[in-house]
Amino acid sequence: MKKNGRQMTGMIRYVFIVAGVMALGIGIVGVVLPILPSTPFFLLSVVCFTKGSTRMRAWFTSKKLYQKHLDSYVSKRAMTRKTKIYILCSITILMGMAFVLSKNLLAGQICVAVVWLAHVLYFMFRVKSIETVRHSQ
Repeated sequence: MKKNGRQMTGMIRYVFIVAGVMALGIGIVGVVLPILPSTPFFLLSVVCFTKGSTRMRAWFTSKKLYQKHLDSYVSKRAMTRKTKIYILCSITILMGMAFVLSKNLLAGQICVAVVWLAHVLYFMFRVKSIETVRHSQ
C-alpha cells in the first residue's frame, strides 16, 4: 500500500522524537558518569527535537540542563572556559582509558590518539571561549 507524503512525514517526525528522547536519556546518564560524554547527545537531542516537534524543542531548550551546557554553543558557537575544560577532561579520561585498554593493538592506540587530538584541537581553536554571565542580585 502506497503511503502519501503526509503520512511518511508524520512517521519521520515520530522517529525523530524517539531518537531525541533516547539521546536525551544517554546524555543525562553522561552527566552522572564521567566516562560518557553528555554534550554530543544533548546536541543530537536538540537536532532531533527540532526536526520532530517544535513543542519538544521548546520544552528541552527551557530546561536548566540545556541552558547550562548547550545554549551558548548552539546560539553563539561558543562555550565558557569552564565547560570546555570539563568536556576536554572528560574526553581525555575516556580516551586515556581506551588507549590503555588497547595496549596490545597499535592501530587502536593510533586511532584513539588521533581522535583525542582532533577533539582537543577542535575545542581549542574552533569553539570560541566566552566569559561566564553572572547575574547581579
